[in-house]
Amino acid sequence: MAFYTYLLKCSDGSYYCGHNDDLEARVAQHRIGKGSDYTARCQPVEFVWSQDFPTRHEALTAECQIKGWSRAKKEALIARDWGEIQALCRSGSE
Repeated sequence: MAFYTYLLKCSDGSYYCGHNDDLEARVAQHRIGKGSDYTARCQPVEFVWSQDFPTRHEALTAECQIKGWSRAKKEALIARDWGEIQALCRSGSE
């Protein structure tokens, strides 16, 4: 079984990060306002990124790490711009 860490872009421009073992169902819940209180208030939401992990612990660890990142670093992740992510890490931008 795979576990996923994912990012949604909310209507206010903010990003929501979560993890789950059924990505399609979870994103569908968010889209109808049933996924979380936060995304229910920021409708509509757009799915923008995900990564799969072999364990729930790894997916949760990634979620916690990404939640601490700056907007620029999250946007580099969405763009899969590994060079920019590394540059932001070196500059101290979490």
